Amino acid sequence: MANILIIGASSGIGLSLSKNLIADGHRVFGTFRKTEITHQGFEKIQQLDVLGDSLDLGFVPEILDGIAYCPGAIQLKPFLRIKPSDFIDDYQLQFLGSVKVLQACLPNLKNSPSSSIVLFSTVAVQLGFNFHSLVASSKGAIEGLTRTLAAEFAPKIRVNCIAPSITDTPLAGTLLNSEEKKEANAQRHPLKKIGTSEDIANLAAFLLTDKSAWITGQVLHADGGISSLKV
Repeated sequence: MANILIIGASSGIGLSLSKNLIADGHRVFGTFRKTEITHQGFEKIQQLDVLGDSLDLGFVPEILDGIAYCPGAIQLKPFLRIKPSDFIDDYQLQFLGSVKVLQACLPNLKNSPSSSIVLFSTVAVQLGFNFHSLVASSKGAIEGLTRTLAAEFAPKIRVNCIAPSITDTPLAGTLLNSEEKKEANAQRHPLKKIGTSEDIANLAAFLLTDKSAWITGQVLHADGGISSLKV
């Protein structure tokens, strides 16, 4: 079974992904920033602030078969109300945090005969949505990083990215805090429902294992059809 590191494993997609991998017998190493991890079955749990100047990743095993970087933020504001510092803060969390983790763990990934990296974007990079300039900018950088690293790390390390539409997680809590909001968002999608953390976790787990051994450099849209269908 594989050694897999989940950055941001305490809630939402990160927690669902961890549960999925643990249930399949993988050795999962999880990090959290504020919300402690209470789920049983982790090989190791470590508090980690990706915004810090240095990362303590000494708990990561020498051979690492996969990494998923799950921290994120959704701040929807009119462009004129966003300060340049807001863009910097969002970029630090969504993009530079992943860069620091991947650079620190690259030797461990190289020690595996076949390893995988999964990053997360948003459908808002491909589609133009009002008030999404913050998140779309940072996640657009993630998509560029995905393709570049996939080329640089091939053939030994695969790198892929998942771009969800709105998903029912704590991160999207203010957008889905009533049944009316949930239904309105569901109706925007061809499949007439919003995603769940398990929907995204199932795809991420597939990408982290050898079941996806011939897939790299891809941005996969798990979005209820909204990015490609008009019905």
